[in-house]
Amino acid sequence: MGMFSFLSRWMASSDDRSPWGDFWFEPVTVRTSSGMRVSADNALRLAAVYASVRILAETMASLPFVLYRQRADGGKDRVTDHWLYRLLAKRPNRHQNPYEWREMLQGHLALRGNAYNRIVANSRGEILELVPIHPDRIKMELTPAGDYRYRVMDRLGVETIIPRGEIWHLRGLSSDGLMGMSPIDLARESLGMALAAQDYGARFFANDAKPTGGWIEFPGSFKDTEAKKVFRESYQAAQSGANRGKVLVLENGMKFHEVGVTNKDAQFLELRKFQITDIARLFRVPPHMIADLERATFSNIEQQSLEFVMHTMTPWAERWEASIESELLFDGDDLEVEFDFSNLMRGDAASRSSYYQSGIQNGWLTRNEARIAENLNPLDGLDEPLRPLNMVEEGAAEDMEADGEQTEPPAQEAAEPKDDEASARVRALIATSAARLARRISRAGAMTDSDLTLIAEALAVPMARVVHWAQSQLPQMAEGELTDSLISLGMTP
Repeated sequence: MGMFSFLSRWMASSDDRSPWGDFWFEPVTVRTSSGMRVSADNALRLAAVYASVRILAETMASLPFVLYRQRADGGKDRVTDHWLYRLLAKRPNRHQNPYEWREMLQGHLALRGNAYNRIVANSRGEILELVPIHPDRIKMELTPAGDYRYRVMDRLGVETIIPRGEIWHLRGLSSDGLMGMSPIDLARESLGMALAAQDYGARFFANDAKPTGGWIEFPGSFKDTEAKKVFRESYQAAQSGANRGKVLVLENGMKFHEVGVTNKDAQFLELRKFQITDIARLFRVPPHMIADLERATFSNIEQQSLEFVMHTMTPWAERWEASIESELLFDGDDLEVEFDFSNLMRGDAASRSSYYQSGIQNGWLTRNEARIAENLNPLDGLDEPLRPLNMVEEGAAEDMEADGEQTEPPAQEAAEPKDDEASARVRALIATSAARLARRISRAGAMTDSDLTLIAEALAVPMARVVHWAQSQLPQMAEGELTDSLISLGMTP
């Protein structure tokens, strides 16, 4: 067991080039100045890197995919019967659902700067599947004609050449327009220092939280170099492996002196905190989202969350949208791709209530739109916007307006009006209502059931009489004639 423990620690050394070491089996990467090899995979050993990549991947995967078609009036109509919507919102390939697929691709982009998919299409050019390819198994190759293609190696080591039209390539920040740059490669030194500090901390606590190493004071002298070597090896064998922690016995007046360097002297904890901030800076993730709450307060944490949506996720979504529209859609398709951020911007219940109230009262949001935003089913009669002053539907408000007339009710008089004055006012109200109704019917060109109901209510006439009146009227009656007819209807006892 002692020999096994000794060999395990020996083989764990990243610089061990013996036949038992793992130096020759490590991936070919550039060793950093801190002595650590940094790649996209072993960078995930750092909790801050894993947390940042996970936040970016999960947030991108959770955004609803929306496909629009532009309208002539500048509006947008959602499209759900197109093959692209079924592909990206329902089933991108036979092995993954949309969430898993987007999560993996965003993880590839965050770690390696590139994400690839093999395009499987039918004879009409419609894409049936997007099969992801690991970025480490694909490389771009420039052709003599100035174009490029891809070489893909499968799990069995067989290499296949694929033309660019059969690969959907999502690129991160690029310096040549062809390949995205890996954030891990660009920040290799910073991540190498973080890995070295993490490994140092592990070794420190594996040594019972004591500094490793020390020196032995010997009042005499060794006979020769070989004797000194034999003593050192026997001491190391007596205090390592299974003998570690046993009582040390020294002879001939020897004294052991432990190295007194502490973590505080090396500013170890401060370095670890700085590395978390540095990694969050690398991925543009607010530190509080990876559980670093040192500088988070109740007053700024909400603003940081909004900045994460605006300055981190919005550029990623725009990158996805632009690539989908240019690489997957046909040139003649009048479609627009969008990832919906409304769920991330919802806020608390009080903020949402204030937002809906402002929109409804100012007329730019309908009541049914607010219900749909809250995952409630729409109700009949709530599809028209309200006018801010009197809170009536827009169509009814237009009918209530007369040319230059005020629709405000007359002030209440102190004394009861006389009979002849009351009759005159009733006739005036009937005439005004008849003129308003005539304008509405003339504008529409026909009378609907809602018009008949409105006539009955406005003139206080039974519905059966209104229906009989409507059946006896000419369909193309002039507005003036229609007004006189309505006045007659209202005045008939």
